[in-house]
Amino acid sequence: MAGSLRRRLRSLFVAIVVALIPVGAAAAIGGWLVYQDLAATLEDRFAGRLWDFPSRILSDSFLIYPGMDVSAAGVGRRLQRLSYVEVENQPSRGGEMRSGEDWVEIALRPSGNEVRVARPVRLLLEDDRVAEILDLRTGELLGAVSLEPEELTGIYQGDWEGRRAVSLQDVSPILVRAVLATEDSRFFEHHGIDYVGIGRALVANLQSGQVRQGGSTLTQQLMKNFFLSSERTYQRKLHEIAMALVAEQEYSKEKILEAYLNEIYLAQRGSRGVYGVAEASRFFFGKDPSELTAGEAAMIAGLIRAPSAYSPRRYPERARQRRDTVLRLLFEAGDIDHDTFERERAADLRVLPVRSQKRRAPFFVDSVRRELSERFPEEALVAEGFSVHTTLDPMLQEWAEVAVENGVERVAELRAKLHAAPAKDRLEAALIAISPRTGAIRAMVGGKNYQESQFNRVTDAQRQPGSGFKPFVFLAGLLQPEPERHITAGTVISDTPFTWAYELGQTWSPTNYGDRYCGDVTVRTALEKSLNAAVARVAWNIGLEEVAAFGEHVGIPGPLLAVPSIVLGSLEVTPLDMTAAYGIFASGGIRAEPNAIASVETRDGITLVGETPEMRRVVSPAEAYVMTHLLEGVMDRGTARGARRRGFRRPAAGKTGTTNEYRDAWFIGYTPELLVGVWVGYDGGTPLELSGGSAALPIWTEFMLRATAADKPREFSIPPGVTLVEVDRRTGLPPLPAVEPLEGAEPLPELEPIVSPCVPVTPIELIREAFLTGDEPEFLSPLAPARVFDQALEADDLPEERLVPRSHD
Repeated sequence: MAGSLRRRLRSLFVAIVVALIPVGAAAAIGGWLVYQDLAATLEDRFAGRLWDFPSRILSDSFLIYPGMDVSAAGVGRRLQRLSYVEVENQPSRGGEMRSGEDWVEIALRPSGNEVRVARPVRLLLEDDRVAEILDLRTGELLGAVSLEPEELTGIYQGDWEGRRAVSLQDVSPILVRAVLATEDSRFFEHHGIDYVGIGRALVANLQSGQVRQGGSTLTQQLMKNFFLSSERTYQRKLHEIAMALVAEQEYSKEKILEAYLNEIYLAQRGSRGVYGVAEASRFFFGKDPSELTAGEAAMIAGLIRAPSAYSPRRYPERARQRRDTVLRLLFEAGDIDHDTFERERAADLRVLPVRSQKRRAPFFVDSVRRELSERFPEEALVAEGFSVHTTLDPMLQEWAEVAVENGVERVAELRAKLHAAPAKDRLEAALIAISPRTGAIRAMVGGKNYQESQFNRVTDAQRQPGSGFKPFVFLAGLLQPEPERHITAGTVISDTPFTWAYELGQTWSPTNYGDRYCGDVTVRTALEKSLNAAVARVAWNIGLEEVAAFGEHVGIPGPLLAVPSIVLGSLEVTPLDMTAAYGIFASGGIRAEPNAIASVETRDGITLVGETPEMRRVVSPAEAYVMTHLLEGVMDRGTARGARRRGFRRPAAGKTGTTNEYRDAWFIGYTPELLVGVWVGYDGGTPLELSGGSAALPIWTEFMLRATAADKPREFSIPPGVTLVEVDRRTGLPPLPAVEPLEGAEPLPELEPIVSPCVPVTPIELIREAFLTGDEPEFLSPLAPARVFDQALEADDLPEERLVPRSHD
């Protein structure tokens, strides 16, 4: 607005001057004012933001360290995704690699604002594991190295002008010389106009009768791209010349050249234009412009005249001929020697294959964009070129997507074998993987096919968790200070039918799957076999208000209704929230809020966002470990033992969940390093006809077999405050010590073992059980009864309809 007003005032002033003073003086003053007007136009452009830069959403970087299994970690696939190129000689330019039988050499790309050179390293391998990492330039042994983040997508409006701004000092000198050789060989000699070139163009145009050549200098091209149309008229040409002359007076050659190298259009990828030599270098060769060979530089410079006609992917022979022409220009100018000329001319184009246009991690990206829109205005996100560093691991994401796709197909096949009725709504699945100690989201799949449905079931679907809520009921009992309410892993519970009377005379009778009850069982058995009646007795003894409050305390969004049905998971919760709640077990009692954005940086490297993940302690490390120890049994002997049958042998803990009429199938499980939740069901609530162990657990297992394979198995660490005791699995008590009977004494009567239809009757089965220190069971007299939770309430009239979805795990 101010610039337009200034120009109008100048025009008015010129008119007044022309009317009042002689013609010669008026022309001089008018010319001076026109110059000032053009200079002001240029200043507005150069002083402000030269281009709109889409913000880029990036994955997390990937750490390589001694001990890692490179095959299991997918290092080769990671390098492929990052467009690293296999070379014959030792890699020296960023983006190059080569491999041998027991080594891999990688020239890591420059990173950050300070590091401007590639770093070649060698990974020495023993049985596919990294034995040591050697810096090939210094000979130093390194503790770890990182592969750069992968670009997931950009944030833009309309057609995306993909562009990476680069300073002149970060462009290979041979690329600069190649551009000047093809576009303006006298750039450093003229003052914006090459009169020899103009004369040559005029002759050609007069001979043809139309405008065919422009004779434009590099400065003129820049002015045309910045301010003018592409029409070929003499009026536009005169305007272009005038602006070029002014630009050369106002700005240095280096400033103009740098702007030109960042401005030029060089390729098209779908709706995405490739602008500037930095973007083109990465697009065609997977390199930064400082790392290009003479042949690669010649190919990019050759594209400027006609990017479509000389496209190396569409017309490789044309591109090769054009590259060789530029190489000859460089040789004739003395910029390369004869050996380089011959070597580069004989080389293949070495252009990277076009990568799939499929959006990467689309559900995750949508979630990140939603969060960014709450922090930044849209105009900043589409124009300021922020680098959004996220927590996503691209390979974990790829494996998660495959596992979900395979899992949905498997469920559909199983339903067909069961002759289940065809469903009218969508069969779907969702997976979320989190680092339990930081809350960092490592993979997110919100549905089986993003193209068909963009609804993110991880973050937005409210579903009942069923038996997945039971561990929190038991944990609440573990935390009770009163002896009559406090439970341990060895506490014996009565798993028998009973009726629960609550508000205003209402009653509820929890039932087990198939109406099969186990009698007296330990807490461990009740959790491993997911016994509804047993867990309901624990909740009754604790109190509904206590259970609901504790659910909110661990991070499940409330308010949670204090009704009996909550015990068996009748609340509604997203897979993200439910999985994050399990994080307190995996992290030693810490609640780490799920987070997807690690930092947001400007193009200058200034950090705008980079908060420490939000964490709070929920329970003690000892209390968390006791629950983990119980949930390990679910994997080894309980409803999740199918994971062991499918080959997953690592230390792990977790819980299945299935809701009424099999509408929702869940499994949430974890190792010390990774927490993963899986949900399977129909969007519209059609019964799945499969349990969590049959539908969700196989997806979790397929994913975890790949996601955890790079590192050696690690046990859950035992914190202070935990005591391990060998107990009989049926009673939760230590075995009686062997005592020689006194001479002449009557032998003690044999103890009747606790008999449960759910636990095999054996003489004794010892397991190592975890107790909070002070909770350890004592040896009992053979005649002393174990404490049993057997509370029951009577009701004259039981309701015909159950008040809660039944859990079938």
